[in-house]
Amino acid sequence: MRDFGKATNTAALGRLLALTVACGWLASAGAAEKPFCESELIFPLEVWHNHASCIVETPTGDLLVCWFHGSGERTADDVKIEGARLRRGSRHWSKRFTMADTPGFPDGNPCMIIDPRGRLWLFYTTILANTWESALQKYRISSDYRGEGPPKWEDSEVLPVKPGPEFAAAVNRTLPTAEQAIAQLHLTGRDRQEAGEFLDAMRRHTSDKLYSRLGWMTRAHPFVLDGRRLIVPLYHDGFSFSLMAITDDWGQTWHTSTPLIGAGNIQPSIVQRRDGSLYTLMRDNGPPPHRLQQSESRDRGETWSPVTDTALPNPGSGAEVIALRNGHWVLVGNDTDDGRNSLAVLLSDDEGKTWKWKRHLEYEPPGPEAGSFHYPSIIQARDGTLHASYSYHLARRNLPKDVDGDPAAKSIKHAHFNEAWIRQGDPRQP
Repeated sequence: MRDFGKATNTAALGRLLALTVACGWLASAGAAEKPFCESELIFPLEVWHNHASCIVETPTGDLLVCWFHGSGERTADDVKIEGARLRRGSRHWSKRFTMADTPGFPDGNPCMIIDPRGRLWLFYTTILANTWESALQKYRISSDYRGEGPPKWEDSEVLPVKPGPEFAAAVNRTLPTAEQAIAQLHLTGRDRQEAGEFLDAMRRHTSDKLYSRLGWMTRAHPFVLDGRRLIVPLYHDGFSFSLMAITDDWGQTWHTSTPLIGAGNIQPSIVQRRDGSLYTLMRDNGPPPHRLQQSESRDRGETWSPVTDTALPNPGSGAEVIALRNGHWVLVGNDTDDGRNSLAVLLSDDEGKTWKWKRHLEYEPPGPEAGSFHYPSIIQARDGTLHASYSYHLARRNLPKDVDGDPAAKSIKHAHFNEAWIRQGDPRQP
């Protein structure tokens, strides 16, 4: 028998192994660096309203997407949470299935995550009184979600949102007075009156236990910190600001962060910096100029810095940011001040200080006949590529019609692409 324990042979074997691994890595990296982007509708265009999707990759490499479906949103009692699955290696999505449905009530704004134990979590809201402020935040957990059809849910719970004792004090301390808001925003006429009424109402609502505990909703992916803490980003359309729900025991108990209060900052998306701090970008639901708003936390999501504007335009639409395994960040959202006709993917190599590369997943010239491509969800798969899902709503008059003659205009779209495709930028127009 040859002696592979000798130092010379061991060194040679080590170099051979290192070279083999390096060559394999370089080959796969080279393949990954070839730009590509492919996309498809998850189901054909239809009249029904389909909106607010979220995408995850399962441990076996399948994709799972959820969204809400019905004849409307909060005022339509037939709205439910639907889903579909794309098997690894397949190019065809499964038939749609129901993920959650509260009979007689609209369900909406679903999001998902797969925790370190491999369990699927589905978060969604049930609208109790056909207003966003009456939203009841719920979630389901499944360990059996890889077969055909919907997941088999083993837990179905209400997420109890109970803002802490400092909630009202923080709101009163942070909100401007009506006079300050009018001066800062140069408001006149009816806008002056509405600003004062809104600020007065917000202060009253903070001391109303029912109002301050209902109405919180999810949008972007929840965030797992250090493999142990689950942070669920929430927002409230009545308060028009955000809050984080936090559990350190996988849903046995929950508590909330301090509120993130700004000028209409909602639908937060969380990313972690290299130094361990958390950073969030939020939709701008406030007065112009419309920009994605930002905040940071240096205590694992418990408290957040004052909310400020970024330089990134946002037309009052959801956006999502993620950190790639190489440290780069990817942001997907509508890159306009007004309108959802343009959906872009941005890439940063300095943790969001600058966004050097941008490419569009969808674009139509603005106007009454432009489509809406919005509410994106994005993940990095195990193979390093990127998957996004988003609402795909067309508005042209020449759309195909359903049996009642109504335009079939709405679906959820999936896009699969890589970082190299983003770096290429948009093709030059002829």
